[in-house]
Amino acid sequence: MKNSKTAQLIVALDLETFQEARKLIDDVGDSVEIFKVGSQMFISSGTELIRYLQSKNKKVFLDLKFHDIPNTVALAIKSAISTFSPLFMLTVHTSGGKEMLEIAVLAAGAHAKALGVARPLIVGVTVLTSTAKDADVESLVLERARLAKRAGLDGVVASVEEAARIRQELGPEFLIVTPGIRATDASLNDQKRVATPQAAILQGSNFLVVGRPITQAPSPRMAVQRILEEMNKGRQ
Repeated sequence: MKNSKTAQLIVALDLETFQEARKLIDDVGDSVEIFKVGSQMFISSGTELIRYLQSKNKKVFLDLKFHDIPNTVALAIKSAISTFSPLFMLTVHTSGGKEMLEIAVLAAGAHAKALGVARPLIVGVTVLTSTAKDADVESLVLERARLAKRAGLDGVVASVEEAARIRQELGPEFLIVTPGIRATDASLNDQKRVATPQAAILQGSNFLVVGRPITQAPSPRMAVQRILEEMNKGRQ
């Protein structure tokens, strides 16, 4: 998992209704193992959607970017684990600071152990990929990635443009989740720091998050296959 050559695709279910999400999940079938549930879908149909994914033996990446005072984040993570286990991965925001991040990890580990379930991977959001690239952004991403590792997180969410530096500085075991992935000739939408699947893997990303290029494609299944083909090029 932690070798970028075994990088996995995550499909972001950034849709409006449970019915749309269910159709897409069924359309892509066994080609995709991990799906991201963000704030839009979680608010509209979170429990129903997560239960459906789990009934299909899919892994759930709960992307709610927890960011609050440490106790509130700890309680939110405990609730997520109690309600939705098994969760594969969840996000916290690194701008919450070291204490918040440390308590998030401790709370997740202790609660998962008490329930006898696997602790979800915890990754820290650094800087959103809708933010334009400049030297200050790269510096901030690296600073927050270092903080995440010191706090005990499993990895970070970062664009491909920072992935190589993160991999070099923080080692092969630190996970890198990369959004803003686009096939070679796909539209950028509102993303600024984007990359092809092949480039992301070559730079060290472990998980590639793809949303609209799949969810808005005429054939999501064909779009997935194209992404997977490009990912394979990065593994060669």
